[in-house]
Amino acid sequence: MPTETTRKGSGMSKKIPLRQCVGCGQMKGKKELIRVIRTAEDTILLDATGKKNGRGAYLCASAECLKKAEKNRGLERSLKTSIPREVFELLEKEMEGQ
Repeated sequence: MPTETTRKGSGMSKKIPLRQCVGCGQMKGKKELIRVIRTAEDTILLDATGKKNGRGAYLCASAECLKKAEKNRGLERSLKTSIPREVFELLEKEMEGQ
C-alpha cells in the first residue's frame, strides 16, 4: 500500500495512505476519495465512512471520474463484478448529494 510521509514540527512523521482513483488514475489521500464497495450480497454501495466490509474501489468526488470509470470499466475490474447502468446512475445521484 503506497503511503506519503509528512513531517511535523517535532520531527515525527505520519503516514498518509494513498489510493488510486479508478476513473482518472491519480494517487490521492484515502480521505480525499470516495470508496465504492461490493458487499458479500453483491450489492454496490458508496462507503462514506471508508470502514464498511466489502471489496472496495476508490473514486474522486466528481461525476467526471465516475463517467471515466464507467467508460474504462475501472469499477468493474476493481470490484470484480459486472455493474449495471442503473448502479452508475444511482452512484451519480448519491455523489451529487454529498
